[in-house]
Amino acid sequence: MTQIYIYSVIAFVTGFIAALIICLVQWIKIKKNQKSLEGFLESEKLIKERFQKENTGLHEIKEALQKEHELKIAELQALVKIMDEDILLLQKSNEETEALLQAGEPVAHTLKLKLIEANNAIARYKAQVLVK
Repeated sequence: MTQIYIYSVIAFVTGFIAALIICLVQWIKIKKNQKSLEGFLESEKLIKERFQKENTGLHEIKEALQKEHELKIAELQALVKIMDEDILLLQKSNEETEALLQAGEPVAHTLKLKLIEANNAIARYKAQVLVK
């Protein structure tokens, strides 16, 4: 009977040690996985922060470009308005020139035409200077 008790105690201790080893191995694996997941989450946070910074930077660049384009559009609209006014002035001048011709003043008409040609030459020269 004492042998049965001894074998029972040895079996119990062996089972306890085996269970302890199994639990310890499982605990080590869990800790290892936990550290791995923490590292993965940290890297994901860093990537997310980097993307947010890049996104903010790109948004600021987009807004700056949009403001710049809006200013250019406003300048071009002002230029178109000035050109429209110039066209109206030219039409009025042409009408006055035709009225001089019809009124029988050929000298004034000729002088007016030469003035128009000179203004056109000046405008062409200014346009060439602005293009360069």
